[in-house]
Amino acid sequence: MSDRIQVKKHSGEKEAFDPEKLRQSLLRSGATEKMAGKVEKELFRHLEDGITTAALYRKAFQVLKRIQRPAAARYSLKKAIMELGPSGYPFEQFVGELLRYMGYEVEVGKIVKGQCISHEVDVVAHNDHQQFMVECKYYNSQGKYCNVRVPLYIDSRFRDIHKRWKSGPGLEKMSFHGWVITNTRFTNDAIDYGRCVGLRMLSWDYPKKEGLKDMIEKVGLFPVTTLTLLNRKQKQQLLDNNIVLCRQLLEKPGILDQIGLTRPRKDKVIDEAKELTGDF
Repeated sequence: MSDRIQVKKHSGEKEAFDPEKLRQSLLRSGATEKMAGKVEKELFRHLEDGITTAALYRKAFQVLKRIQRPAAARYSLKKAIMELGPSGYPFEQFVGELLRYMGYEVEVGKIVKGQCISHEVDVVAHNDHQQFMVECKYYNSQGKYCNVRVPLYIDSRFRDIHKRWKSGPGLEKMSFHGWVITNTRFTNDAIDYGRCVGLRMLSWDYPKKEGLKDMIEKVGLFPVTTLTLLNRKQKQQLLDNNIVLCRQLLEKPGILDQIGLTRPRKDKVIDEAKELTGDF
């Protein structure tokens, strides 16, 4: 049956439904083989030709949520990242925390002087031998790609800042880099240009096996928007209070009292956050 079902992608293209692709995505989210089998079995009963990838995801998420919420939370990671809006500033905070966890000292939303003008930089990160100017391109729709105009613009800004940085006192041994990070994908031209001029590029699935998704799963830095026990308004209240990561929520669990959660609900949210982060 599955070879006759066509799935409509965000681009409008259609491709044959691939049950193995679905199974692998479920397993990566933490579902067991048995859980993945249950999801597949239930989905097969509702599959219809021309189903969109978004509808397919929603059905799989709902089934998985009934079986095991933390696995469903991981499975919804891409959607959760897109809920770090609407301004995009929470995404910048999220990227800053990701880099901080990687050992960099981080400043978010900093005004940096260049050789010619000053620039508002999303994230500035440095360690003992490297310094980065990081531009975060946030999109709240999976159909939007980060095109070549973005690295073109970022490269010109970085060149201006780089001229001033490299002449700074005590920075002779530092290396300086521009970095573009997006929560969706780059066009091929954007990747080619970034490679050519030496920009670091990080998207949802680029570089292969080292993309944003892989990085998040590897270090367990899940955003609070992955939590399945909170509604959209409650998640936004946490973001408004600068609680972006589940780890931050575990450090300040009292914030849940401020968004109107009962004690039993609060305990369940904390348990879910612990399972996602590995109880850090």
